[in-house]
Amino acid sequence: MKQVVEMAVNFMAASARTAPKAGGKDFLEIVVVTKDDDLKKIANAMREYAPKSTNEAFWLRDASNIENSQALLLIGLAKPVTAGYDCGGCGYPTCKEFEKNRQMKSKDMGYSGPHCVMRMMDIGVALSSAAKTASIHNVDNRVQQRVGAAAKALGMINAEVAMGIPVSIGGKSIYFDRQAPAKH
Repeated sequence: MKQVVEMAVNFMAASARTAPKAGGKDFLEIVVVTKDDDLKKIANAMREYAPKSTNEAFWLRDASNIENSQALLLIGLAKPVTAGYDCGGCGYPTCKEFEKNRQMKSKDMGYSGPHCVMRMMDIGVALSSAAKTASIHNVDNRVQQRVGAAAKALGMINAEVAMGIPVSIGGKSIYFDRQAPAKH
């Protein structure tokens, strides 16, 4: 099954790369992770960060998912660039005003920002295309935010914002009917 998972995650990367992007310009960073050791590193980073987060139980639940996955696709925005549409989605009337006034901030185990809404949609479309490809090949998957933040913090993806899609083949999907430990 490992070969099938690796082939599927590479097809997913191709789907993400060829997904439509604002203005036809590609600023996405796409990384395929297939080594068990790398998946464990990410899961461990998530577990270490969990007590510092506001959602410890969910970080722990997602870390377990990553540790039990067979591969991972990471998709992120490589640099903070605007689409040039002057759409106002960022809160500024023009892209130039947004770029001029934007004050980039970073969060531990999170993202930098703010970012152009069109570029965030580029990530969403790429994630959706990749998840669709996994589904077509009957490979269990789930889009996750926390795994992207952990991979970014570990330097496994060079991106301002990153999300991931862990994948697995088994008798039952490990990504659904997931239980987060109850808070006490």
